[in-house]
Amino acid sequence: MNETVKKGSLELKADVLVIGGGPAGTWAALTASAKGAKVVLADKGYCGSSGATAPSGTGVWYVEPDKELREKAKASRFILGGSLAENSWMDRVLQRTYENMNRLSLSGYPFPVDEFGNPHRRSLQGPEYMRLMRKLVKKAGVTILDHSPALELLADGHGVAGASGVQTQSGEPWRVIAGAVVIATGGCAFLSKALGCNVLTGDGLLLAAEAGAAMSGMEFSNAYAICPTFSSVTKTAYYSYASFYYEDGTVVEGAGSKKGRSVIARNLLAGRKVFARLDQAPEDLQPLLRVAQTNFFLPFDRLGINPFKDAFPVTLRLEGTVRGTGGIRITDESCGTGVPGLYAAGDAATRELICGGFTGGGSHNAAWAMSSGSFAGEGAAGYALSLGRHAAGRAPVGLSSSELTHKKAKPAAGSRAQEYTAAVQAEVAPYDINMFRTGERLEASLGRLDRLWKEQRGQEVELTAEGVKLRETAAMTATARWMYSSALARTETRGMHKREDHKAIDDNQHYRLISGGLDTVWVKPELSAKERVLS
Repeated sequence: MNETVKKGSLELKADVLVIGGGPAGTWAALTASAKGAKVVLADKGYCGSSGATAPSGTGVWYVEPDKELREKAKASRFILGGSLAENSWMDRVLQRTYENMNRLSLSGYPFPVDEFGNPHRRSLQGPEYMRLMRKLVKKAGVTILDHSPALELLADGHGVAGASGVQTQSGEPWRVIAGAVVIATGGCAFLSKALGCNVLTGDGLLLAAEAGAAMSGMEFSNAYAICPTFSSVTKTAYYSYASFYYEDGTVVEGAGSKKGRSVIARNLLAGRKVFARLDQAPEDLQPLLRVAQTNFFLPFDRLGINPFKDAFPVTLRLEGTVRGTGGIRITDESCGTGVPGLYAAGDAATRELICGGFTGGGSHNAAWAMSSGSFAGEGAAGYALSLGRHAAGRAPVGLSSSELTHKKAKPAAGSRAQEYTAAVQAEVAPYDINMFRTGERLEASLGRLDRLWKEQRGQEVELTAEGVKLRETAAMTATARWMYSSALARTETRGMHKREDHKAIDDNQHYRLISGGLDTVWVKPELSAKERVLS
């Protein structure tokens, strides 16, 4: 198959179905196809322009195969992440990322070169990157379903066996029977208006949980990015060159892009305006910063603001699990989930294995997407092709926790989805609940989220664009409950998880927290592989 399917009611069969068309999904599709699998890729948006990577520039955790350089790279975030990352996984990801970046170069990605003609391969421009990935996926013979969000996984006695959903432009349903499924749907930013995150509502996490998979590291999902009040572009790395000021021009002491975000949050909570100016960027570096992240500067240019000289108001925009590290628990080296036939990759999967409890934003997440996508694609293809005669004639059933129906959308469906979304955002967006955590506030919020889940649980979801919105709100509600249940269970401060009532790190809690469940959420510790301390 080598086509882009745009409309019509679809019934397809494949060896591997990939859900999600960002970096992780496209790498999964490529590697599964290279293993001889027939692949279908279903994207909620348009594969190549949808998601957090496509409109942005990103650094990549690309390190030459030099032992000293890689040891230094592994140590860079180890302590910051609460010492929860794993040596073996960091090694695997560094090596696969190195190989895949070189493969991109051979495939035509326009890496810049230095004065000696050496390519600079430590960053990618999203538009060019994802345009190339779509081209490569189509060339590999993968069938792409654009604007086709998945609404439920399908399963039988052999495990996960495909998925079904709706094509939002035509309104027609689709169904793919497959030997294995890779979830690469990205993280959950709770529709906070961060750039590229309009499709990142935790859908894949809910699909996985409905199939019996667990989450891991969900307490490390409270990432907030510094952002101009008038922009959706969240590139916090640029604020390492910033000074922060109050409205009268005095300096906000302690504010910063890394360890000083909480200072900004406390001032915003108190009703004070905070301004930034990139006045620490050397003059000779400023043109390079513009070239590296063009879209960062567009909102400033439109308003006639020079961010290197003019102060501008900033806020903190929630990015949740997109720049946090929590996601679907990975149980083996092929990015399996512990559920037969189900694999996870990219931001939909936990990044604790390489980041611990510290943000994987930027370079680490980009490396994880292309490497875990490759691992998952290989694993899914191997599993699907091993089914042999069992692959034919499968008759799986849907796993959705909501009843899906072909009835026409009720007029009130859209307004219900908006109400539910607002209710979830009211729990996860406030700094005094999600950033500055206490047991009391987490318990109160969980009570409200549990009631919200129960209310949504009994409602029918139509196979329409409005039904997609209702499933999104269910996914966001479920994600928030796993986040806060895990945060409540970790009675310490570790990585990006900060408890106001437990401000110190507790050596007795040096473990990962896995979580799961739908109507009743559960949390339990899981020991990570014993690692030597990196310094």
